[in-house]
Amino acid sequence: MTASQPPALAPSRSLAIFAGFAILLYLQTHLTIPWLSQTSGIEPIFFWFVVGGLGVFLPLLLAAAFLLRGEGPLTADLWSTRLRFRRMNAGDWFWSFGGIAAAGAGSGLVMQLMTLAGTDMQTQPPFMHLEPLDAGRYWLLAVWLPYWVLNIMGEEILWRGVMLPRSEAASGRWGWAVQGAGWSLFHVAFGWQLLLTMLPLLFILPYVAQRRKNSWTGVVIHAVINGPAFILIAFGVM
Repeated sequence: MTASQPPALAPSRSLAIFAGFAILLYLQTHLTIPWLSQTSGIEPIFFWFVVGGLGVFLPLLLAAAFLLRGEGPLTADLWSTRLRFRRMNAGDWFWSFGGIAAAGAGSGLVMQLMTLAGTDMQTQPPFMHLEPLDAGRYWLLAVWLPYWVLNIMGEEILWRGVMLPRSEAASGRWGWAVQGAGWSLFHVAFGWQLLLTMLPLLFILPYVAQRRKNSWTGVVIHAVINGPAFILIAFGVM
């Protein structure tokens, strides 16, 4: 049944779900988007917004609905009780912004170590490559915004809302680590360099969400890191 104590999700099953969507993400980014871009002559980032939003992150929401329906009848308090989207309190905000700071510092450290090791950093995969926007391309921001919402909510509803409580039921206090491993697998399509820089975020975010038992903390961390980063790249700051 759909309740505050959902059925356990074994690590093997959790990782299998992450792996399935990792394959989907890889196919969309390495086959579909390059083909659409080459065929149309439109820059790949446009198709990343469209194909990523509708072809990857929307399916995450559909999978969340499917898994929830498999647990039994849906209840009126589904959003706050089962998915743990509860009103944020001071502690939740403190841990969210602490998680943002820790993830940023961790990624910065990884990038410094990679630079010291002589690694030629590639922080934008080909399908996400974006030249700084000029007046004739500001319309891309209007395409990015709904994609960004689908990205954040698609991942956080499925990974943290639906799956994390079930991972906790199976793995106890290490549920966040199972999530971190699976979420890392999901991002393999981004390439090993970007994946390494993302590792702090990929483990810190589920840890905070599990510790606070509030899925909004994951949304805040994910949205604050992803949104401003894109804006800085879009306007040539990064």
